[in-house]
Amino acid sequence: MAIRDAPPPELVIQPLDPWLDQVALPLVIHALGGGRPDAALAGLDGDLTCHYRLLPLLYARGSDAQIAALEQVCAPNQIKKHLRQHPPFKRMVYQGQGQKVRALFDRANLPRHERAIRNQIRAAGYWMR
Repeated sequence: MAIRDAPPPELVIQPLDPWLDQVALPLVIHALGGGRPDAALAGLDGDLTCHYRLLPLLYARGSDAQIAALEQVCAPNQIKKHLRQHPPFKRMVYQGQGQKVRALFDRANLPRHERAIRNQIRAAGYWMR
């Protein structure tokens, strides 16, 4: 909200709707020293954050700490009432299907290609977009 309410000079004329998150990520990367791989950004997708496109993939590939953090931030009632309206969150987080997806995989020995992960999730009946 701080970006929207008091944008930095580089964003004064930039429209922020509808994708404020797409504005925030480049600002965070810039604040960490830019987009080139270096020590400051080494954990950008792993220790510090987890980039995912679909919840079933997050549950399949994410670390225990990442999944615990997701479920913790989804727990408060004021958040839950909104996320439950989105079928993937409802099924994966609140109805426990995400934990069933996790049980399908050994995260220390995941299939090399995302397609193989998706196919295994589909075959078990847990795939959603």
